[in-house]
Amino acid sequence: MKKTLCLLLALLMLPLGVLAETVELSPEAPQVLTLWHYYNGAQQQIFDELVLEFNETIGLEKGIVIAPVSQGGVNDLADKLMDSANRKTGAARMPDIFAAYADTAHAMNQMDLVADISRYMTAEEEAEYMDAYIQEGRLDASGALKVFPIAKSTEMMLVNKTEWDAFAAATGAQVSLLSTWEGVVEASRMYYEWSGGKAFFGRDAFANYILIGSLQLGVEMFSVEDGIMTLNLDEAVMRRLWDNYVVPYVNGWFGAYGRYRSDDVKTGQLVALVGSTSGALYFPAEVTRDDGSTYPIECMTLPLPNFRDTQPCAVQQGAGMVVTKSTPEREYAATVFLKWFTQTENNIVFSLNSGYLPVKKEANQSELLHEVMEQQNMTGLVHDIIDIGVQITSSYRLYTNNAFDNGYEARQVVDASMAREAERALEQLGMLTEGGMDRQAALELLTGDEAFASWMESFRKDMMTALK
Repeated sequence: MKKTLCLLLALLMLPLGVLAETVELSPEAPQVLTLWHYYNGAQQQIFDELVLEFNETIGLEKGIVIAPVSQGGVNDLADKLMDSANRKTGAARMPDIFAAYADTAHAMNQMDLVADISRYMTAEEEAEYMDAYIQEGRLDASGALKVFPIAKSTEMMLVNKTEWDAFAAATGAQVSLLSTWEGVVEASRMYYEWSGGKAFFGRDAFANYILIGSLQLGVEMFSVEDGIMTLNLDEAVMRRLWDNYVVPYVNGWFGAYGRYRSDDVKTGQLVALVGSTSGALYFPAEVTRDDGSTYPIECMTLPLPNFRDTQPCAVQQGAGMVVTKSTPEREYAATVFLKWFTQTENNIVFSLNSGYLPVKKEANQSELLHEVMEQQNMTGLVHDIIDIGVQITSSYRLYTNNAFDNGYEARQVVDASMAREAERALEQLGMLTEGGMDRQAALELLTGDEAFASWMESFRKDMMTALK
């Protein structure tokens, strides 16, 4: 009976699958689809150019028009989506396609607003994409593809090579120091002493340091199974993370001054940073001194550091595209566009002009990327960013936690808690030393066992509040 039932179910599903793959559209009555994204600047320009190309070719032939709208930054987009989904007064109508990270996509899926893209893709088509990217798009136990990968990024290290060369020549510091977090701390201490008290390193997206670092050290902080998250906080792991960020930060070896660390490199306040490959294009070409004068610098690109004696691991990030549940015609039309956008040649063009990494296995081959870069006369920083990005995606474990309820709020705690404590302790250090306390005694008070235990207790409480 079970076998017969399974066979009947398979037969019933077969026509639906065929129909979904052959939905007929009419060029005389085109499907006009609104697409919300968060691209700006050069990324928006190349995205709009590709959308226009689609509209004038495949879209014109099949009867599909994509209307892209930038909604500002990632958080702006997420807020507008939630307002739209909740039918808030004054909110715009839900778009047909929207860019979303896993947390936002998960919330929309819980509201039954997300289409099953799998209906419009064969298994062979799905297999063309990087496995980790497809897996990230399966939001629930059904295994259906709910988030379509179109461009991804990871993290890398960027260094003011001009300043590094002068520092290395004077101190003998080796670039190999920058391959581990422990080495970055050591290089930062050496630079602080050599430079007369200047910070060396800073990082963007602090939550990635905690989540990836914890995973590397053996503990997945947010372990999710069937949508249920188990929080894992290991004190020994968290202490190692503390010692390799809070301690050097309070000592003045690390720093954070402007909105982004690339801003700090531009003003000469930092020499090195860790940031996303998609943001690496903003690394400055010159440093502006306090008096307003400038001088040119070179950029050295390096893989993301790892903790010593651990498996290389890096974040997998970059929003995918979600198709809003509607009619088969509109859902199918949306998928036609997304497939076209991620064709190898189109996706490489977008990647090379935006700092993102392509999503298909074929497109993530160094030889093919180099060939296209040579054809487009691309050299310098873009070339180096893509090279490092491909190196990381091919040799590191790429990780992003699965979505869960209140995941956005939990990540906000991770992103702010330790970094905020480091900033607070640095301010306290100044007050204590000005009050006459010995600097080493003050450092021990602010970064030692008691300080760590106190922070750990507050971190747990904040996390429990976020998860309620």
